[in-house]
Amino acid sequence: VHLREDRRHIQDRDLSILAQVVQTKINLEMAATPEMVGVARVESRVDIDKLEHAIRDDLNPRVPRVLCVLRPLQVVMENWPQGEVDQLDAPYYPHDVPQEGSRNLPFSGVLYIERDDFMEQPSKGFFRLAPGREVRLRYAYLITCTGVVKDASGEVVELRCTYDPATRGGDAPDGRKGKATLHWVSAAHAIPLEVRMYDRLFSDPDPDAGEDFISSLNPHSLELLSDCMAEPGLAEAQPGDRYQFERQGYYCVDPDSTPGRLVFNQTVALKDTWAKIEQKLQR
Repeated sequence: VHLREDRRHIQDRDLSILAQVVQTKINLEMAATPEMVGVARVESRVDIDKLEHAIRDDLNPRVPRVLCVLRPLQVVMENWPQGEVDQLDAPYYPHDVPQEGSRNLPFSGVLYIERDDFMEQPSKGFFRLAPGREVRLRYAYLITCTGVVKDASGEVVELRCTYDPATRGGDAPDGRKGKATLHWVSAAHAIPLEVRMYDRLFSDPDPDAGEDFISSLNPHSLELLSDCMAEPGLAEAQPGDRYQFERQGYYCVDPDSTPGRLVFNQTVALKDTWAKIEQKLQR
């Protein structure tokens, strides 16, 4: 069966998740475990959303946050002083996590943002970057998109923007706030990454229900992203190190990493389906 890549990559994700579970012992209280998974005398299944919820719950207070752009789109700041680099202080943990530590993020006149964070003709409900719109860059400045550069095929390859120097740190003196906060990296300082994005192995939540479970295999269970760009501090990451890529998910450094070319495996995305289900049940 062809699963886009060899079986080892599937095992990588399974072992990565298992390592998270074993190393952290899930850190679930015994009293809470039956409440989450239930207790039965007959064979039953537990939704994988619950496992992913438990992993997020465990990693959240222990794993440092960093910035990584998975699908880069270049942004040029038209009014940025040529050659200048601003070092911005950024915490590794949010205010509700009792951990300390921070790092400097270099900010320059050419950045990368997530391609999905821009829409030339924004649909209703899209609050991220668009022509003429102002957004906030995480830990940095408010910026406004002033122009779009396209290639011969019409694909957007670069954005032209201006920044407001009075909004360093993301706060405006007049109190205005962008409707969205985007992550970013400085193009001159970013390091390249390969990221392996894992989805469910089966497209059917109950693959055994049919006669042939192979027909339920998800052909998109693995996506290889080879042009990701991350903040420079990740250059010192070692196999087994875990991070939260802000606005993305939790990732672990793969042993396939080599000097100058890190490889990360996605452990779990930030989207927490089980948490939403739990909230509905409590209402």
